[in-house]
Amino acid sequence: MDRQPDGIEEKKLIDAARYWVGGDTSYAEAINDLKAFSAPEEVIQELLDLQANADFEVFEENWPVIEMFLRVQTQWRVGMAGLIGLDYSILKWMFDVYGVDDHKEMMDCLIIMERSVIAAMNEEK
Repeated sequence: MDRQPDGIEEKKLIDAARYWVGGDTSYAEAINDLKAFSAPEEVIQELLDLQANADFEVFEENWPVIEMFLRVQTQWRVGMAGLIGLDYSILKWMFDVYGVDDHKEMMDCLIIMERSVIAAMNEEK
């Protein structure tokens, strides 16, 4: 991708994609650290429970991208190893149906989320 989309916080889109995959990312590092230092299982479980019940905040400027991502969330290409990526052939039609003004910016944002989903899924394997 040659540029960051205008008015979009890339980190928040990455976090949103990772949240979509399996929950809040804010506790992941702490949970991994606790496991690495052999913390008591009940302490780790407490953070896992907090993570499972955590809400995810979306910035107002990111809502159109999140909404489009949720609309196309069933349009994944899948191979023997798992997710390959979104089926781009449907996107222009979806952009037209939902009145997206800047197709390039929306595509750039969806690519950020797509890459983050694939990375998160690969981490889980």
